[in-house]
Amino acid sequence: MWDKIQIFGFRALWSPDIIVITLLLGIIYFVLTGPLKHKTGLKEGPTRKQKINVYLALLLFYAVKGSPLYLLSHILLMAHMVQMAVLYLIIPILIIKGLPVEWWRKLFNTPVIRNVLNLLTKPLVAVIFFNGLFSLYHLPVILDFSKTSNFVHWSVTLFILFAAFCFWWPLITPLEEQEYLKPLYKIFYIFGSGMLITPACGLIIFASDPLYATYSQPDAFTQAMALCVPPDVLQNMNLGGPQLFLNMPLVYDQQAAGIIMKVLQELIYGGVLAKVFYHWYNKENKGIDPLPSQQTLTPNYERG
Repeated sequence: MWDKIQIFGFRALWSPDIIVITLLLGIIYFVLTGPLKHKTGLKEGPTRKQKINVYLALLLFYAVKGSPLYLLSHILLMAHMVQMAVLYLIIPILIIKGLPVEWWRKLFNTPVIRNVLNLLTKPLVAVIFFNGLFSLYHLPVILDFSKTSNFVHWSVTLFILFAAFCFWWPLITPLEEQEYLKPLYKIFYIFGSGMLITPACGLIIFASDPLYATYSQPDAFTQAMALCVPPDVLQNMNLGGPQLFLNMPLVYDQQAAGIIMKVLQELIYGGVLAKVFYHWYNKENKGIDPLPSQQTLTPNYERG
């Protein structure tokens, strides 16, 4: 596969514009949390863990939107699903955990924005908002349309990313005043989300024919490739369809994509669920010594 996609050249494989955007975002975060932290309302800079979370999120952002994985996501539906899992199920967690609490509090206290965020981060609204958009996006007519131009593609991507932030917020909010969900309800929330995302994966897994024109029809495929391949490079190529790059039937790629999405979703949700259990257990057992001292175990009559 690597030998085949090298024909698209350096710009298509490594997206210099996304490199610049990623570096700029990293520099902005460094400056606003470092030299200019007092001007952004910070008394102290972020912790080491917060910095790691943000910089890791930026690296993953580049990986899914600027590295060869982005190019492959227009050829292989499997790569597209890996991209979706990282972009919507991992990056928002890292950003929410990485940005200073003061910034989040200011954002949620900003007029107009406050009302929108308070509505869309309510647990029931958030879980339906994100999973509904994710499922709608994977309807063939919408996914194919999203790849007709860079403007449409990025608009759809960023809107679903915003919905993903709203989805994760009730589970991992850093604001104590917004801890709406008790641990047991967080568990129900995660299980409910897993159920809501299942129909979209099932549609893809059990379809007997290719669903998406961008992954099966030459004209739509070429149009989608224009999102990441420079026009002058495409003009000199006769791509045909994605079959040129695959060593399997299109429907196998499609079925594998649905399975990959469901498995990755379950693994990520499982990790979050384990952390919820861990914090719940620690909170319930706080202040309780699970191993009483020998003095406590000694009967009073033996102490003399």
